[in-house]
Amino acid sequence: MSALFKKYIPLPFEGDVAVLLLRVALSLFLFFGHGMGKILKLTSNEPVQFLDPIGIGQELSLVLATTAETLGALFILLGLFTRVATIPVLFTLGVACFIVHGSQGFSGMETLLLYLLGFIVILLMGPGKYALDARM
Repeated sequence: MSALFKKYIPLPFEGDVAVLLLRVALSLFLFFGHGMGKILKLTSNEPVQFLDPIGIGQELSLVLATTAETLGALFILLGLFTRVATIPVLFTLGVACFIVHGSQGFSGMETLLLYLLGFIVILLMGPGKYALDARM
């Protein structure tokens, strides 16, 4: 099937375009869907109320999760230090999926598992040639 597809629709750059699309989509959803909400929590004048799933304190947990979901997502989006930036993102998503939402079963973990899988693919494949990493 793949050979037939390539014969009639030749896309010599398909892997790089696929990784670019994955990087952009996942990073934007993570950044705007989760990171921005956490930035608002951090910048509000109210006391920090955030889960402390690994026992390091609510405020530090919020800071680390916010950093991974904003700076990590931004670096992945740009394709800058992509593999390194993916590690804290994967850790944050793993904690959220298996510790915070683990008791909810598959329905509570489904979206996070998809994020995890997508970022694992980015970690394994790298950013592709349409990234700042490729330019350096």
